[in-house]
Amino acid sequence: MSGASGAELLSVFRSRKIFLLLLLGFSSGLPLALTGATLQAWLTVSGVDLTTIGMFALVGQPYTYKFLWAPLMDRFTIPFLGRRRGWLVVTQVALLASIAWMGTLAPGQSPWMLASLALAVAFLSASQDIVFDAYRTDVLEADERGAGAAVSVLGYRVAMLVSGGLALILADSWLGWTGTYWLMAALMLVGVAAVWMAEEPVVPPSAPRTLEEAVREPLAEFFQRDGAWILLLVIVLYKLGDAFAGTLSTAFLIRGPGFSLTEVGVVNKWLGVAATILGALAGGALMARLKLYKSLLLFGLLQAVTNLGYMLLAMSGKSYALMIAAVAAENLCGGMGTAAFVALLMAMCERRYSATQYALLSALAALGRVYVGPAAGVMAASLGWPEFFFVTFLLGLPGVAMLVWQKRRIEAIDTAPRD
Repeated sequence: MSGASGAELLSVFRSRKIFLLLLLGFSSGLPLALTGATLQAWLTVSGVDLTTIGMFALVGQPYTYKFLWAPLMDRFTIPFLGRRRGWLVVTQVALLASIAWMGTLAPGQSPWMLASLALAVAFLSASQDIVFDAYRTDVLEADERGAGAAVSVLGYRVAMLVSGGLALILADSWLGWTGTYWLMAALMLVGVAAVWMAEEPVVPPSAPRTLEEAVREPLAEFFQRDGAWILLLVIVLYKLGDAFAGTLSTAFLIRGPGFSLTEVGVVNKWLGVAATILGALAGGALMARLKLYKSLLLFGLLQAVTNLGYMLLAMSGKSYALMIAAVAAENLCGGMGTAAFVALLMAMCERRYSATQYALLSALAALGRVYVGPAAGVMAASLGWPEFFFVTFLLGLPGVAMLVWQKRRIEAIDTAPRD
């Protein structure tokens, strides 16, 4: 494979399986903004008070705690379309109905009914994510994981643009809020169609025999592995420096060099999303050649080094060219790291318990992103912007060092036979 051409590297993206994962990634990402930023905009223009709007942020909690009911989706099988596809289509149809129902309400008149529906949408969306992650883990072979992770990120990000930025434009100028939410509900049919066309694994893994087994065995199986605790530390550390830098990047661009909201919106959001998508696709293609360990190592180093672009911007002052370069590089390499990281999580899951194990591993990985905010703010305030971003570079290195230490285990995970 060392002499593979560009065409050969990209050939993994041409399979029907990978295309359907793109559509399922879109279905997975679509509901997120409809209970987050888009819903917040709807509440704001409807005159809902700020206290109530703040309370609506709590409807996103199911995404954090989805591992609690993941064992149910490992244990029980819907009696049609197979173990994973049955759950997928049930959650997607329920999402379609719930999002459409949200569109019939007026926030000023029924805020708590709307909040209840938004919570239901978030719960169903988190449930869809559980099964999608498990299905992707079950059907992809080792040489397909990079491409599968990449197209999932692509579909997810495109869906967030559709239900985020595009939805606001449609609601403001074309369809109104009811029509916009109904259109977003109808777009869930993309996922339903993908499930209908998708196939079960060639050798489907058997489900746990009892709910007790579905709860107990995923943890027992994982921690019986050699070096399990060390691999969990790799998961926590791998994206830590990236998370520290990303949590304050918008605040830095506005308060540091002094860019306007429009400049930050165009470059940090639109260019950043495009660079992340490109990075994920490039990472997925390169993984077909580099394999899992080398990809994680290379992309992890690039993630850390590109944080220094923000340090240079902080030291140089307001420079449009440097801002564009720093944002593009950081998001490009972050996207590559995400593709490899998702592939690592898939490789670490035992297929009998892939719903529960992936939900638990991804929740652990999210700890860094969720809880670094306060620490990052204190660091930036006390150190200054250049020093802060240099520290984020240093925070990216322990994860890389852990990879080098765990090379043998990661290569063994990547080449382990499918059960």
